[in-house]
Amino acid sequence: MKRTRQRRGDDVEGNGAAAYEPLTAAPSRPVTPEISAPGRVVEFGREVRSELRQVAWPTRKEVANSATVVIIVLVLLVSVIFLLNYGFSHGILDLLSP
Repeated sequence: MKRTRQRRGDDVEGNGAAAYEPLTAAPSRPVTPEISAPGRVVEFGREVRSELRQVAWPTRKEVANSATVVIIVLVLLVSVIFLLNYGFSHGILDLLSP
């Protein structure tokens, strides 16, 4: 409460009436007429198109480079996991065999 009153410029330390005033509610949003369901769908489509125009789309070359990097990293990780799995499974089998 004290910080709120300081922001509003009220008397914080004194015993004046300003220190005991209730906080006012935030102003309400302006009332807009209710839009029908098809109208809301159309408005949503317009907003989506507007947002998609602002997107910085990658070029075909950038997409190809990114896809190549992803595939190479995927192959490397699958190979490492396969080798670890193969090594551990054979190691455990060698320990448990008589």
